[in-house]
Parts: sequence; structure tokens; C-alpha cells
Amino acid sequence: MEWTDEGIVLGVRRHGEAHTLLELMTAKHGRHLGLVRGGISSKLRPILQPGNSVRAVWRARLDAHLGAFTVEGMQLRAERLMLSAIASYGIHTLAALLRLLPERDPHQDIYHALAEIADHLDDPDCAAALIVRFELMLLAELGFGLDLSECAGTGATEDLTYVSPKTGRAVSREAGEPWKDQLLRLPAFLLRDCGHSAADVAAGFKLTGFFLARHVFEPRGIAMPEARAALIATVTRGAIAA
Repeated sequence: MEWTDEGIVLGVRRHGEAHTLLELMTAKHGRHLGLVRGGISSKLRPILQPGNSVRAVWRARLDAHLGAFTVEGMQLRAERLMLSAIASYGIHTLAALLRLLPERDPHQDIYHALAEIADHLDDPDCAAALIVRFELMLLAELGFGLDLSECAGTGATEDLTYVSPKTGRAVSREAGEPWKDQLLRLPAFLLRDCGHSAADVAAGFKLTGFFLARHVFEPRGIAMPEARAALIATVTRGAIAA
């Protein structure tokens, strides 16, 4: 068995004396693991860093085997990303979120969204907002997408301000006003391209975090990624995290 694909490094750990186990999010083959022989070498170590894009050839005798990667660097972002706390927390958050997807299950839209975020992770003005949007996309990929198209109560498509924690559907400002303390805030940047404040980002993370916890993390008996909490604290400068 053999295939060639592009991928983004999610993680790497030592395997034996000289090899590493590489985890990639690939364009066509999903989240995929494989052995890199000689992966701790000075030549390969800078390439096998989270956030880098690589071209990978995977080979195995049988499809069910772990297999081995041969990789070459394409876009080496890691050195730049390590200089930013937001970027460092962000790439580890994204990697943890992607591990919620079944291994080797293709998700090309998720891959392309990840690549876009990776290019902007060290831009504090947009990185966090992109990750919130990514979490919304991931919820949909996992079968728990939110319906933000219209108000659940009135059918209105304008002035959508809240989300019902019970249904995951949007609620307009007018319809939600009497119950606003029981609803989740829906920041405008999740509905259209527009500016956003630290408070908007905090609200976005609170919204996605609520549904990720309810539908994904808690049923699996796992905790939210620590990197996610650190990311939120960093980008919102002490705003309440999800």
C-alpha cells in the first residue's frame, strides 16, 4: 500500500532509539499516524514540528498497518509560531480537537480550514476568531452542527443575537430578550465577516465550548484541552473562558 498526500503536523513523539511516530492531518486521508525512520535526526527534526506543512509518502504492507512516512518540508511555520503564545496554544488546541475525529477518516474541508488557520496563528487580530469558526465547523462534522440561519421562535433572519442551549438554534434579540440570561450569546462575527472584540471572542468560545462539552467531550469521558483554556485566557486577557 502506498499513497502521497500533503499534511500538517499535529504531533510527534519519539519511538525507539532513532525514530519518531508522526501524526498528520492530511488533505485526502484524514488524521493519519506513521513511523518516520530517523525522525530524531537534525535534518528531520525541524520539519517534524506542529504547524508545519509537509508532503508525505505513506507505505505499508497492509492498509491496517501503522506504516511508515517519508516526508519533505513544504511550509515550515513552526519556528515562527513558537514565538507567539497564541500560536503555540492555538496549534495544540487544534491538534486536540482534530483527535476527536476518527483516524484515517477524510475531512477535506476541515483540512483546508486548518491550513488557513495555520497561516494566521501568529496574527492576534484574527487567530482566535478563526479557531472559534473552526470549532463550529468541527461540531457540524461530528454531527452536532448549530442552526444559526434563522430565529427558532419567529423565523426572523435579522438581528440574531442568542443561541438556545437546549436546541442549538439561533434566537433573535426581540424573541430572546425575556430569557436572555438563559441563552448563549451569538457574536456577530460567527454570522458574517466583521470586526470583533475580546468579549466577542470569549462569547464565541463559550458558545462552541458549551456544545463541544455536552455532545463530544463529556460523553467520551474526556476533559477539554488545557491548551484551549490557556488560549482563551491569552486572547481575551482574562475574560471568562468557556
